[in-house]
Amino acid sequence: MNREMSRPELKPRARSLWVLRVGVAAALVVSAVIHVQLAPGYQQAAPGGIGQGTLFLVQAGAAVLAAVFVLLKGSRIAFAAAAVIALSSLAAVILYRYVQVPAIGPLPSMYEPVWYAAKTITAVAEAAAGALAVAGYALLQKNRPGSRVTSRGRRRGTSTA
Repeated sequence: MNREMSRPELKPRARSLWVLRVGVAAALVVSAVIHVQLAPGYQQAAPGGIGQGTLFLVQAGAAVLAAVFVLLKGSRIAFAAAAVIALSSLAAVILYRYVQVPAIGPLPSMYEPVWYAAKTITAVAEAAAGALAVAGYALLQKNRPGSRVTSRGRRRGTSTA
């Protein structure tokens, strides 16, 4: 038997989904690693409470969980969760860079009006993870807009009998 014939090939759609899954997971892990590295320095302002360092660790944990979920499951829900985590992290970075939001209850004010390498890398990673996760979700969308074919391959409004 020919070696080429014995190995099953992935269909283009399945291959695209795997590329998206790995890309989303990798970008989320980059964001998580940098947040873990930065957390101790940001926690100094609130050593015993909810400080920015604690929030960084929570974000890192959520990003890692979403990365694992996308890799293991690769479902629409997994891509949606990854998109929400990545894009909300990106929104927070941008918000606290340009807007001086005051402390809200136990949450500290996190205004930081500068861009530096680690912050820029996390923003790019979160934007990439969000975009790839949205693309994965869209690729898995069963009923595409404008399509008259249902998820079972039948045209809407027709019966099987």
